[in-house]
Amino acid sequence: MDHGVLPMTTTDEGTPRRDLNREISRSLVAAFKEATGRGPTRSRTYVQDNVVVTVLHDTMTRGEQTLKEEREADAVRDLRRVFQGALRDEAVGAVERLTGRKVLAFLSDHAVDPDYAVEVFVLEPGLGEESN
Repeated sequence: MDHGVLPMTTTDEGTPRRDLNREISRSLVAAFKEATGRGPTRSRTYVQDNVVVTVLHDTMTRGEQTLKEEREADAVRDLRRVFQGALRDEAVGAVERLTGRKVLAFLSDHAVDPDYAVEVFVLEPGLGEESN
């Protein structure tokens, strides 16, 4: 099974897929920075069919790191849900603009230890549906 290595194809707009992956990653890092005051140190985006997945590493603010050290992982997750709400419109807008496709669903989660976040976008026409 191929994990994350995409053939050098183009999107509907003719943009090379590697550039698309990079631009989505950059946009989501910028959105994180805007919402939380700092951006992740590493990110990688994968596009497969109608699904876009961005994995972000080292996303926690100093305050969240302090909560983690105090064994308050649930508080960190609660804060992340607030940030995810703030990120939603900007993240969805960036993915729609860059892919030229409507986002049907946006899902987001965060692991506290180790510090990873994942942003998942399901694009139209959706899974198992024919493109028109």
